[in-house]
Amino acid sequence: MNNKSKTKELTTKARKAAKDFPIVCVGGSAGGLDAYTRLLKHLPADMGVAIVIVNHLRTVATQLHEILPAFTKMPVNLITERLDIEPNHVFIIPTQRDLHVLDGEFRLKPISKPRGWPDVITVFLRSLTKHWGGKLIAVIVSGYDGDGAAALCGIKEVGGITIAQKLETAKQPDMPESAIASGCIDFILSPEDIARKIARITHAVSTG
Repeated sequence: MNNKSKTKELTTKARKAAKDFPIVCVGGSAGGLDAYTRLLKHLPADMGVAIVIVNHLRTVATQLHEILPAFTKMPVNLITERLDIEPNHVFIIPTQRDLHVLDGEFRLKPISKPRGWPDVITVFLRSLTKHWGGKLIAVIVSGYDGDGAAALCGIKEVGGITIAQKLETAKQPDMPESAIASGCIDFILSPEDIARKIARITHAVSTG
């Protein structure tokens, strides 16, 4: 192997290693804003993880990237095509898009289920299991229907952790209830305790 090839290989390895930090996917819908704010207020800003909020809105443009900076010291970004995934950031899915990851970047596609209940959380979680090398934590909070539940067993199969919001703390318990019914939930917690659990998990990953 010549020096140019070695340099390219080392650069590729370094880039891949840099993208091995944990991703926390927080999926929600109706009543989700309450859960997101309570969660973010209790999350340290320097854990070395990327927080991705997958909130499914079918018609109304999301305003989460304007609302949530008041509740966290982490930068909050509305996801655009090929945006780099970075630790210690909060990322928000745009409306009417399916979200994927590839080569350490976000990829956006037209929503595959434009009518009925969206499945954008399920789509994103399945993409993570295929294309992300770091630890995965899937969190399902308040919302109608059962988006995300179908992908939770897949998260566990790749060594990820799954968490559902405690039903009595959710404004709309349907979504976490469906997640629990999947049989693939590790923890059932309030938003504040979800934040504490994420901090403990990511600390264990960084020191392990």
